[in-house]
Amino acid sequence: MSIPSKASTIVERVTAAIEGGTLRPGERVASVRKGARDRGVSKNTLAVAYDQLVASGHLEARRGAGYFVAAAPRMPPRRIGPEVEEALDLVSLLREQTEAHYAVRPGEGRPPPAWMEESELGAHFARAARFGTQGGAHDYGSAWGYAPLRERIALSLQERAIPCPPDQVLLTGGANHALDLIIRHMVEPGDAVLVDDPGYYPLFGKLRLARARIVGVRRGPEGPDLEDLAEKLAVVRPKLFFTQSLAHNPTGGTLVPAVAHAVLQAAERHGFHIVEDDPFADILPAMATRLAALDGLRRVLHVGTFSKTLSASLRVGFVAAAPELLRALGHMKLLTVVATSQYAERLVAGLMAGGHYLRHLRRLRTRVERATDEALRDLAAVGLRPPRPPGGGFYLWTPLPDGVEEAAIVREAAARSIFLAPGAVFSPERQAAVPILRLNVAHASDPRFIAFLRERLGG
Repeated sequence: MSIPSKASTIVERVTAAIEGGTLRPGERVASVRKGARDRGVSKNTLAVAYDQLVASGHLEARRGAGYFVAAAPRMPPRRIGPEVEEALDLVSLLREQTEAHYAVRPGEGRPPPAWMEESELGAHFARAARFGTQGGAHDYGSAWGYAPLRERIALSLQERAIPCPPDQVLLTGGANHALDLIIRHMVEPGDAVLVDDPGYYPLFGKLRLARARIVGVRRGPEGPDLEDLAEKLAVVRPKLFFTQSLAHNPTGGTLVPAVAHAVLQAAERHGFHIVEDDPFADILPAMATRLAALDGLRRVLHVGTFSKTLSASLRVGFVAAAPELLRALGHMKLLTVVATSQYAERLVAGLMAGGHYLRHLRRLRTRVERATDEALRDLAAVGLRPPRPPGGGFYLWTPLPDGVEEAAIVREAAARSIFLAPGAVFSPERQAAVPILRLNVAHASDPRFIAFLRERLGG
């Protein structure tokens, strides 16, 4: 609750007097009656100010005696730990995606809301908001999540050749929540953890918070670089390997069978688990190469979400894993958040059951294909030629011409209200191998961005 402006002014002046030494510890301040008269305010205003000063630790209230400057020194603000500072630094790009200060957003990681809200799904969201859903949508529900949605997810996984009954699916508040649960349960301070390099930068922040030892594995267009993986495994014993097999963020690359088999063999030899993130699964070919399909959920934990293909605001995702491991993750979820949103989970299940989600996905695939064609054409016109993502997805990993500094072009774009995602942020070492940008096909053809590139690059 805010306090009146006059009371706020009194709080500031008394605080300054105490912290400046004019009022000393143990010294009695004017009574409410006298202080109000001296300051020309009402007694109620001064009482509010004194209450605020007591709450902040500057004053002590003594029954029957009045108010005194606190005798005990005020505790300095607790310093943020280095792991928190590192994590916050890593998610600066994510903060911009949630706060949306920029007018032009080719560095955005998500599809534009218009791609979701202009479809028939918008009508279903509005109807749900007006009337709610029947049954127990407003209860906590099971910690495992809404059973009919788990059944539909299990069926989708089986169509992708991932053997998974519903009791091996745990619903989460999106993919990031699933990653949080896995890290909380499986990673201890000092543990070595492998990640794609370049890779999913919010994951790096989570691992910093867990005080893990992050080891990047060079990512190629066909999956993790096997030679680099072998070199890293020769010197570290990882607990986990976090990777994205299909429509990789940020490179757009897609895993091929030979690399997938080699990665699984390495996991078996060295005893680590693999966390496979699959955020674009619903718009990608069902039979594309997935580690979870080849492994059968023995060593692989498979993470999915509806945020990239339905709505980022719904926050519905899942993790599929071996029964014993999934049970532990379910307990972790119960201890930390109790349950996820029954309302959101029922809404997604209803959209799937009615065929609405399937129709939406068909339109979304077409939009992605058209936007990719347009972006590649427009970028080529200004001298940029990123490779076409072989498996689909939203991202173009776009090398910059010789002599163009990555940080400089990002700063110049920001001055024009253009939001770019520099390659360095996607590396755990914060340094890209070459100057490069991740561009979202949905925004890459914005005329304002193309005009900026033409001016900046001379294309």
